Amino acid sequence: MTDRPEATDEPDAQLRATRSAAVTPPVSAPVMAEPGHVPPPPLDTEPVPTGMRVAAAWAWRLLVLAGLGYVLLFILGRLSEVVIPVAIALLLTALLSPPLRLLVAWGWHRTLATVTVFLLGLGVVIGLVWVVVAQFIDGYPELSAQAGDGVSKIKQWLIEGPFRLSEDQITGGLDAVKNWFTDNKDLWTTGALRTATTAGHVITGLVLALFTLFFFLRDGAKIWTWLTRVLLPVRARPAVHGAALRAWRTLGGYARAAVLVATVDAVGIGAVLFIVGVPLALPLAALVFLSSFIPIVGALVSGIVATLVALVTVGPVGALIVIAGVIAVQQVEAHFLQPVLLGRGVNVHPLAVVLSLAAGAMLAGIVGALLAVPLVASLNSAISYLVDRSNDNLDDTADRVEREVERREQLARHKKVDAGPAG
Repeated sequence: MTDRPEATDEPDAQLRATRSAAVTPPVSAPVMAEPGHVPPPPLDTEPVPTGMRVAAAWAWRLLVLAGLGYVLLFILGRLSEVVIPVAIALLLTALLSPPLRLLVAWGWHRTLATVTVFLLGLGVVIGLVWVVVAQFIDGYPELSAQAGDGVSKIKQWLIEGPFRLSEDQITGGLDAVKNWFTDNKDLWTTGALRTATTAGHVITGLVLALFTLFFFLRDGAKIWTWLTRVLLPVRARPAVHGAALRAWRTLGGYARAAVLVATVDAVGIGAVLFIVGVPLALPLAALVFLSSFIPIVGALVSGIVATLVALVTVGPVGALIVIAGVIAVQQVEAHFLQPVLLGRGVNVHPLAVVLSLAAGAMLAGIVGALLAVPLVASLNSAISYLVDRSNDNLDDTADRVEREVERREQLARHKKVDAGPAG
């Protein structure tokens, strides 16, 4: 009787072990991959490929930036009669700031120093324009007579020279030019009216630029501090101050270097014109000086004008000498003056110069070409500063600037806190 339960329990234990083995699968050893076998990539459950998603993400961001740029250019275009004078005033402020700081360092009151520098700069510009206009009026009869003789010599050379043109062919070409001007007199009348309107805008812009220049010279630092406090959060102010300081130094260096380069161009080409005997050498030198502020293109255009005047006044030989002188001056400027005067701080690649000139001329004409390169150079310096700051690669000057800005911000906050209960 006692052996039956033992016999009965043993089959039950075997049955439970069999069921447990059936429910729990056996644990097998991991399968080792064969040498050289590459496992297949995981299946992508997204319906759009990764490359397409990345391209779409970049596309909409670029579209947003393009839209913002278009809106910004549209606003600037609508306000061009204000933006352009302010930009010119900013460039002149960077040029006149060193003598202003020198007078203030000597103990002059800032307002008196500002008036002195402003009047001296205005006097130089007015004197230059007066000399050019007076010399042109005095030398116009001589230039007209020599131009007539030069045209006659060129006409004779075309007849007797290698081209062997006939008198009738030359006369027919001149008559065609005269008829074109006669047939398009309405166009020239409309252009004259537009020129008068543009002259009125130029005078208005000039007055606004001079007015803005005076207050930039006197209160520029206060205006900038107010703008940063109104538009920027406290944490962003040191970085923006440092980038603005770097851009401002670049702008000032560019303006001073441009003046020196233009002076050398004017003196060199003017000396060549005087030696060759070209009339109105002084006004032409002044034209070279003014046009040299437009890099690359300005000096080229003024050199062509000087060469044409030399061709019709002193003949082909004199024109060739003028061309040689212009090329020599341009080579000295390109290989010596610009690298030394501008330095690394204003170093902009020639391709960037040409592209910025083209874009500036398309957007704002001659004024755009004048302001394009200093704008690009200043932006380059500011962006380089911000990149160096993010990489902890700032120089000692930038560190001092940011520490000074932070110190002033803390001092201003403490003053506000102290004045709060009293108010």
